Amino acid sequence: MSVSQLNPAAAASPMISRQWLSEYSMPLAYLVLFAVLSATVENFFSVTNVIGLMLSVAQIGMVACTMMLCLASRDFDLSVGSTIAFAGVLGAIVLEHSGSVAIAVAAGLGAGALIGALNGVLIAYLRVNALIATLATMLMVRGLAFIVSKGQAVGINDDSFIDFGDTRIFGLPLPVLVAGACFVVFGILLNQTVFGRNTLAIGGNPEAARLAGVRVERLRVWIFLLQGVVTAMAGLILASRITSGQPNAAQGFELDVISACVLGGVSLQGGKARIFGVLIGVLIMGTVENVMNLLDVDAFYQYLMRGLILLVAVLLDQLKTRGERR
Repeated sequence: MSVSQLNPAAAASPMISRQWLSEYSMPLAYLVLFAVLSATVENFFSVTNVIGLMLSVAQIGMVACTMMLCLASRDFDLSVGSTIAFAGVLGAIVLEHSGSVAIAVAAGLGAGALIGALNGVLIAYLRVNALIATLATMLMVRGLAFIVSKGQAVGINDDSFIDFGDTRIFGLPLPVLVAGACFVVFGILLNQTVFGRNTLAIGGNPEAARLAGVRVERLRVWIFLLQGVVTAMAGLILASRITSGQPNAAQGFELDVISACVLGGVSLQGGKARIFGVLIGVLIMGTVENVMNLLDVDAFYQYLMRGLILLVAVLLDQLKTRGERR
């Protein structure tokens, strides 16, 4: 008799160990990385730097929550950086002309919703490939940001609007709290609702989901609409932090967000996502950039490192996918 027949528990033990390692490898790796950097990099573990680290990844964290849904449904969005820039510029212009923070915020969020809905319709109903559709909207929306701002930064002088980026509650900046709220809300949405289950279902097998009664096209539009609204919110908060709407803001932002999601275990093949993993991926991206800034690493090398992180994230996703198929 084989060992597995004599002792099924012993045979299952290595499988459980591999599964546990696959599930918790990234959190453990981040804890080790954080401990090593705290011991070796001056000022890394200071309260000021840790809060600054959280603030620097707040916008990435917000958008990663909805990018997670896009990737889980077997899509992605390359237009998020342009949407951030356009929402910030539009909000600043509307604020300048109306003097109303509420109208400015509504205009920015409305623009984000329209951009997201456009992406969703192009991909879900018109069957345009997600790469082409979101690449086209990325270029168009960035162009609109430059057109409406005449290629110039739009200054913000309203203290109420600037408070979005400066206000602290319980010692934490408001953008950090907003990002935390996004992780809670979208974590519940993914794991505890029919919306989340259907999102994973269409990512795993769209045709099977359709046969099970899921309205796949409409759900995809809603996912992209949520993506647009949350991205616009991140753009408005960024504009409040830098006190201006910048048409060239957030260039390359979409690659950082996708890298964070894939590092966090969101599969590029769709059907698999974990909100806690996305949080760890965001923290890894932010921590690496933070350390390079503390060590005064040249910006050119920072680009190189961000590219390597993206490549590693994709390779890890491929290795996990192959391992699950065996």
